[in-house]
Amino acid sequence: MSKVFLYDTTLRDGSQGEGISFSASDKMKIARRLDEFGIHYIEGGFPGANPKDIEFFELARQHDWQNAKIVAFGATRRKGIAVEDDPAVAAIVGSGVSAVALVAKFSRWQVEHILEAAPEQNLAMIRDTVSYLKRRGLEVIVDAEHYFDGFQDDPDYALACLDAAVEAGCDWLVLCDTNGGSLVRHIRESTRIAVGRSPVPVGIHTHNDMDLATAGSIAAVGAGATQVQGTINGLGERCGNANLCAVVANLQLKMGVECVSEESLARLTELSHFVSETANLVPNSQMAYVGQSAFAHKAGYHASATAKAEHAYQHVDPVLVGNRQRILVSELSGASNVVTRTKQMGIGQSRQDAAETARTLKLMESRGFQFEGAEASFELLVRRQAPGYRPPFELVDFLTLVETRDGKAALSEAMVKIKVGGKVFHTAAEGNGPVSALDAGTRKALLTAYPTLDSVRLIDYKVRIVDSDAGTDASTRVLIESTNGEDFWTTVGSSTNVVEASWLALADSFEYAIMLQENGKGAG
Repeated sequence: MSKVFLYDTTLRDGSQGEGISFSASDKMKIARRLDEFGIHYIEGGFPGANPKDIEFFELARQHDWQNAKIVAFGATRRKGIAVEDDPAVAAIVGSGVSAVALVAKFSRWQVEHILEAAPEQNLAMIRDTVSYLKRRGLEVIVDAEHYFDGFQDDPDYALACLDAAVEAGCDWLVLCDTNGGSLVRHIRESTRIAVGRSPVPVGIHTHNDMDLATAGSIAAVGAGATQVQGTINGLGERCGNANLCAVVANLQLKMGVECVSEESLARLTELSHFVSETANLVPNSQMAYVGQSAFAHKAGYHASATAKAEHAYQHVDPVLVGNRQRILVSELSGASNVVTRTKQMGIGQSRQDAAETARTLKLMESRGFQFEGAEASFELLVRRQAPGYRPPFELVDFLTLVETRDGKAALSEAMVKIKVGGKVFHTAAEGNGPVSALDAGTRKALLTAYPTLDSVRLIDYKVRIVDSDAGTDASTRVLIESTNGEDFWTTVGSSTNVVEASWLALADSFEYAIMLQENGKGAG
C-alpha cells in the first residue's frame, strides 16, 4: 500500500464534543498547525451556518495553504426543493473552497424514519447535489452516513446509494460508522465490498462509542480504504471520533503506510498538546503514543529492564512520535529507578546518592507527598541535594485571609514576603480564593526578577485527602499542573493545611519554570 490521505475534522466534528468551543481565531491556529504537520484535508465547518464558521472561511481564503485543502461541510439538498434553490448548497459554493464533504444518508431506515423521504427521493438528492457541485468545479467527498448500519440492515440499498454517488461524479466515498456501534469485523468486510464495487477511492470515518474507532479505521485501511477521517486527540460528540494521533502512528509505524514525513511524525506529541491547549483541555496522560504516561515505567523490574534495552517494555521508540521514556519514582522505587531517572534528567547520581534519594522519597511519601505524578517536584528534590544548588527565591512568610462582609461573597487576600537575590519583596493580592490570591501575590513578588513567569499558567489544580479517617484534620495533597505554552509540568505539596500544601506546590511550579528558562531543560 502506497499512501493514505489524512482528513481532519477537529474543527467541525471535534468542536461538537461536550465543553469544546473554538473561536474563528482558534480554528485558524489549529488549521495552520495541521497544514504544517502534513494533513491533506482540513474540514472547517458549515459555511453560512453561524458567524464563527463564516469568519473562518473568510480567513481561510486569505491564507496560503501549503499541504492541505480546506473543506466545507454540508448535506445533500433538502427533499422537495431544487438543488439550485437550496441555501445551504449555495453557501458551500460561495465559501471559496475547492473541496466539499457532502453528508448523505446510506441507510434505508434512516431515510424513511428520520429523513422521512422515499428511498428513491434520497437517491435523487444524492445524484442532484453531487452533480451540481461537480459542475461548479468542486472536489466532492461523499460522507456515507450510517453506511455500516445501513449495510447490515439493507445492503442492496446501501450499495444503491453508493452507485448513485459514483454515477453523479463524486471523487471520494467515505464510509461512516456514524453511531460508533460497528464491530471491527463488520467494518472490514463492509469496506472490502465497497472498495470492490466503487471505481472511486474509499475512505473511513468512525466514532468511538465502543472504544473501537481507531481499530475500525485501521481495519478499513487494511480492507482498501485510502482516506482516514478523524480528529486530533479523538475529540468529538459523545465518546469522540477516531483519534488521528493513534491512527497516523499505527499506520506509519506498524503497517508501513505513508501518511506524513518522518519529521512531521516526530512532532505528533507537540501537535496533540497544542490542540489540547487551544481547546482549554488538560492533555490525556494515558493517550496512546502522545500521552505523558504512554512510555512511563513504574515497576522496578520494568525500569531495570528498560535501562538495559529501552524496547524491553516499549513497543516503539517514543522519539519517533516526539515523546519520551519516563521512569516513575515512588515509595516503591529502589536505587535503580532513581539512577535511571536522574540519568534521564541529565543529573546522574551514584548508586549511593540514589539510595539516599530513595530514602528521602519514601520518607516524604509517608508524609503525604507523591512524586510519580509530579516529576517536576522530584527533579527539584534531586537538584536541591546537589552541592552548590541555590534556589532562585526563598519564602520569608505569607498570610492569607478569607472574609465575608454583610453576607456577600467571600473576599480572599494574600500577603507574601519572598527573598530574591538578597532583596525581600513584600506584596499583596486578591483572588477568588486563598490559593488564587497566593498565586497572584507570589507572581507580583517574582516578576521583577523573573519576567518570563508572566507566561506561566496553572492549568489544573487537584486536592486529595491523604488520611480520610482524620476528617477535617486530615493531611491533604495538592497537585498543580502548569505550562508556559510549550512545556507542561506537575508539582506536589502536602500538609494538614491545604493552603500550605498549595503553597509548596506553587513554589515548586515557579522554581521549576525559572529552572527551565535558565537551563533549557527539565522533566517536562
